[in-house]
Amino acid sequence: MKATLLLTALIFSSQAFCEYRVYQYYVRTKIQNITNVPAEVVTSTLNPLAYVAYHGGNEAIEVNLLRSWQCMGNTSKLPVCTISEGKELNEVPSLGAVQ
Repeated sequence: MKATLLLTALIFSSQAFCEYRVYQYYVRTKIQNITNVPAEVVTSTLNPLAYVAYHGGNEAIEVNLLRSWQCMGNTSKLPVCTISEGKELNEVPSLGAVQ
């Protein structure tokens, strides 16, 4: 019985597909350095609040969400998919106090 259950679980787990969301941000530093740091477009799997917290908080960076999309299918061991490979999402996640 246990062997049948284990075999069934293995078969269905190999058929399982995952997905994840990708965010594209326009990021600008708020810290004034001796050298001027240009703003940049960044692609990340971190949601807006996590991205800001991970990179120093609201006092360190300003983040504007440009767009987001969903990468479908088996995404293990692959780089982040491009927007042409994914499905663009129209709903904007709650940014809270990101800026």
